[in-house]
Amino acid sequence: MPISLGLVGAGQFAGQFAKLFKLHPGVSRVIVTDVLPERAAALMEQENLDGVVVDFDALLASDVDAVAIFTQRWTHGPLVVKALRAGKHVYSAVPMAISEEEIADIITAVRETGLTYMMGETSYYNPATVYARGKQAAGAFGRVFYTEGDYVHDMDLGFYEAYQYSGGADWKSTASYPPMLYPTHSVGGVLGALPAHAISVSCIGIRDQRGDGVFDKDVSMFQNDFSNASALFELNDGGAMRINEMRRVGYPSAIRESRFRYFGTDASFEQLAEVSVWQDKETVTDISDQLATDATMSADDQALANVAPALRAAFVSGHAAVHDVARLPQEYEGAPNGHEGSHHFLADDFVTAVNKKTLPPVNAWVAARFTLPGIIAHQSALRGGERLDIPDFGPAPQQGR
Repeated sequence: MPISLGLVGAGQFAGQFAKLFKLHPGVSRVIVTDVLPERAAALMEQENLDGVVVDFDALLASDVDAVAIFTQRWTHGPLVVKALRAGKHVYSAVPMAISEEEIADIITAVRETGLTYMMGETSYYNPATVYARGKQAAGAFGRVFYTEGDYVHDMDLGFYEAYQYSGGADWKSTASYPPMLYPTHSVGGVLGALPAHAISVSCIGIRDQRGDGVFDKDVSMFQNDFSNASALFELNDGGAMRINEMRRVGYPSAIRESRFRYFGTDASFEQLAEVSVWQDKETVTDISDQLATDATMSADDQALANVAPALRAAFVSGHAAVHDVARLPQEYEGAPNGHEGSHHFLADDFVTAVNKKTLPPVNAWVAARFTLPGIIAHQSALRGGERLDIPDFGPAPQQGR
C-alpha cells in the first residue's frame, strides 16, 4: 500500500526530491511545510503537491506516514527524533546530526519505535563507490589498507549563494559551518565501499585567511574559523582512511565535488576531476567512461540551479554505466537526477524500505558510521590534532527493522 509523505523544508534540494517522491508508485500523496510559507506554497504549485501545512508540529499531527527533512544542516538530529517519536518514518538530508548525543538519540528512537530511518547520503550511490564496492566484493583489491575521500567544494563555487538563500540576513554566521561536521560526502564514499568503520582520528584544522566575515569566530554561530580540515583515521580492520573537507580550494567542484581513492595489496582505484583509473601491479585502465553520468535538467530544476549556478552538478547528472537502473521504477525514466546519479536511488530506497519493512542501505547505524567520525575529527582539530577514539554504535540489526 503506497505511503503518504510530508516534506519539511522547501528549499533548493527539496524540490528535486518532491518531484521524485511524487513520481514514485509507492507514494500516494506528498504535502509540504516550510518556515517561509511562500516557499512551501510555491513548491506545492511547482510540483503539483497535495497540500501545505502550517508548520512541523502540524505535519507531525497529520496522517502522513513519513517525513522527509530538508532543513538547515545543524537542525536534523532533534527534528528526526521528534518525528520518529510521533510515529513517522524519516528520510533526512545529511548530516545525520552534529553531536554524538544526537546520533545516540536517533538510534535509540529507531530501535524503540521500529520505524524506518534513512540518511540521504549521495556518496553511497556515487559511481566510484558503486564500482569500488563491486571490486571489493569480488576480492579484486586484495586487502584494502589505505583509502582517501575528498569533498572539495569551494565557497566561491555556489556556497555563498546557497547560504544567502537559506540563511537570510545572518547568512555569514551559518556559512561558517565546520567542514568536518559535514563529512558524509567524503567518509560515505569510502566506508560505503568497505566492510570497515573508523575507530580513531587525528585531524588538523586549517584556519581561514580570506577575511570576508565567513569563518570568523566573532561572526560564526559555531565559533569556527576552520575553512579546510584534513583527518587521518584508523579503521577497525587495521587500515587507514584520509579525509579532506575543503571550502577554500582551487578545484572544479562543479565537475566532481567528491572524489575517492582505494589502495589494495593487489590493485587500486584513483580519481581526479575528469579521470578515473583502475590499476594493478602491471597495468593502468582508464574507466572514466564507466563512471561518467549523462546530463539532463528540466525547466523547473534549471530555475533552482540558477539560484547558485556553480551548484549545477548537484542537479544535472543522470546515471552511469555502473548503476543498476533496472531496479528503479519506470516512472523515473527521464526524471531529473543529481549528485552523480544518486537522487533516484535515494528516493527509491527510502520508499521501498518503508513499504517492505526492510532496512535501507544508509540506515541509522550506517549513517552513524558516516557521520560520527567527522564530529570526533572536528574535536581533534580543536585540540591541535590530538588523536581521539571514535565511539561505535555497532552494525545494523540483521533481521528487519
